[in-house]
Amino acid sequence: MSDIVLSASVRQNLLSLQSTADLLATTQNRLATGKKVNTALDNPTNYFTAAALDSRAGDINNLLDGIGNGVQILQAANTGITSLQKLVDSAKSVANQALQTTVGYTKSTVSTGPNPGATAANILGTAPPTNNTVTGAVVNNDDTGGAAPITGATNLAGAAGAGSDNLATNFVAGDTLVINGITIAFNSGAGTTGVAADGTLSIDVTTGTVQNVLTAIDAITGTAVPSTITGGQITLSTGTASDLTVSGSGLSKLGLGAVSTVARTPGVPALAGKTLTIDSTGGGTPTNLTFGTGPGQISSLNQLNAKLLANNLQASIDSTGAITITTSNDAASYTIGAIGGTAAAATQLFNGLTIANPVADPTSQDARAKLVDQYNHIIEQISTTAGDASFNGVNLLAGDQLKLVFNETGKSTLNITGTSLNPAGLGLSTLTSGTDFIDNVATNKVLAQLQGASSLLRSQASTLGSNLSIVQIRQDFSKNLINVLQTGSANLTIADTNEEAANSQALATRQSIAVSALALANQSQQSVLKLLQ
Repeated sequence: MSDIVLSASVRQNLLSLQSTADLLATTQNRLATGKKVNTALDNPTNYFTAAALDSRAGDINNLLDGIGNGVQILQAANTGITSLQKLVDSAKSVANQALQTTVGYTKSTVSTGPNPGATAANILGTAPPTNNTVTGAVVNNDDTGGAAPITGATNLAGAAGAGSDNLATNFVAGDTLVINGITIAFNSGAGTTGVAADGTLSIDVTTGTVQNVLTAIDAITGTAVPSTITGGQITLSTGTASDLTVSGSGLSKLGLGAVSTVARTPGVPALAGKTLTIDSTGGGTPTNLTFGTGPGQISSLNQLNAKLLANNLQASIDSTGAITITTSNDAASYTIGAIGGTAAAATQLFNGLTIANPVADPTSQDARAKLVDQYNHIIEQISTTAGDASFNGVNLLAGDQLKLVFNETGKSTLNITGTSLNPAGLGLSTLTSGTDFIDNVATNKVLAQLQGASSLLRSQASTLGSNLSIVQIRQDFSKNLINVLQTGSANLTIADTNEEAANSQALATRQSIAVSALALANQSQQSVLKLLQ
């Protein structure tokens, strides 16, 4: 072939045709692949940069499956929490039914004896006043042989003489004594001592004695302490119903001229100043109070009940003033705590009281036992629901851990640690008939546990929701980042099909022209050959 010599025009046309064929092949390859950079030879920089971008996009895309599983794990946990919350609400409903059930006991009570004068407005009671006395001056009789102090037997009037026993200053008709507004009239010759038709006491001075006067005074005052005379001195006592007021012309004759009024000592209320303590009842706050009308003291039934409320107790009072203390409905199964304080000392109102124990009502307790069974069934469902809230072997409600990787280097991660939300994890447990739900105190303890479980579930739901939001944001970010990486790679390598199609058309035309030119050059050589023939 080296011996063949082509003319310059043929050689030129051949080279042009080869170049056009190469360009056409390149254009057709770009149209076929959609890329303008298919190998490192096309554009090394763009090729390797695009390859790196595609590789990173592929790595992140591989992580999307794990992120998607993480989303489902979180959604499974969230679904489980929603169901657990409904079950806890159902348990609350059962507990509330127990609260509404008839009190299951004849409650513990204790009652005091009567407290005279006590009412709901004033439970202190009214103690009787204390009698007071007054003693007059020493009075001697008229014995001329040797005067001696008068006695009850001393006559009100008579002639003085040796051995006589009459008042030194005789009573005379018309003398009076007025005791608490009632007149004792003295007369002469009536021969009797008694009460006249008009209610006035009448004493005959000719036959009357000092003792007759004292008896008349006692009849007016009604005192339980009789008037006395000792050593010539008369002692008068106030009555139980009123003070003692005295006047009249006869006072000085009896040595009582300086006396006008003697007041009783007012009675002190039975409970005033006394303290009362009651030990804790049904887990309540022990009672510690002082009776009285001073600041912070207790004098009415309402005030007493306000103090007893925190100790699960309540009080009532009857017509005799007796106070009865009873456990409240909440603590119906409990016995009233031990009673103490000065109000329970010897002779005091709260001394030696017998506290009656509560007595269970079988019908009510049977109803409450059935509610315990219902509650326990719900607790079982809480346990199984928490155990079933898994996805792909991971259960965040069983305390499992979820680790999610968000980038190809493994440096961007999220660790989510689950919490055991079985009954024990929620602070719940099965109940026991005869112990739980037996009264409102026991029931409220369960309700408090359920409220704590609800709060924990709400907190965990919030945490899961926050983590789910983070994972979904990172999932969307990864998808968008893959798109950015792939778009960047395409921008470096993708071919403009419109441009390449135009180039293909132009190159095809050029190739056709080159073929025609080559044919013309060949014809020129053929003409020369014919001349040589």
